[in-house]
Amino acid sequence: MKVKQGDKIKVEYEGKLENGEVFDSTEKHGHPLEFEVGSGQLIKGFDDAVVGMEKDDEKEITLKAEEAYGQPNPEMMRKVPRDQLPPEPEPKVGMMLAMALPNGQQLPAKITEVNDSEVTIDLNHPLAGKTLIFKIKIIEISS
Repeated sequence: MKVKQGDKIKVEYEGKLENGEVFDSTEKHGHPLEFEVGSGQLIKGFDDAVVGMEKDDEKEITLKAEEAYGQPNPEMMRKVPRDQLPPEPEPKVGMMLAMALPNGQQLPAKITEVNDSEVTIDLNHPLAGKTLIFKIKIIEISS
């Protein structure tokens, strides 16, 4: 049985950057990733790559930024007055913050610049602009 749009599947995967750094894996989470193919739950390149695979098939794919998290969007850079941030810990370039959205969802933000009056934060996905390499193995397919 080949994977097709609408199937529910379980996969094991490992995601790496071009420099070999592993940024995510099912080993790290302790269980396979389960999702519906074509539902938009995952990045498009990963979703497209599993179509046509069969149980126990393995493959490695390389996704350009456009097939993954896209290019960084300059409109996702925000300047925030320092007094709107908690006083501790002291904000530093590279530090990650969790920004709360009105719906309660948390959005990761990276500090890119700090001065006496404001902090510049980047709300782009941390993997935006990066080429991603995935090893994928199909564990289970159900339609």
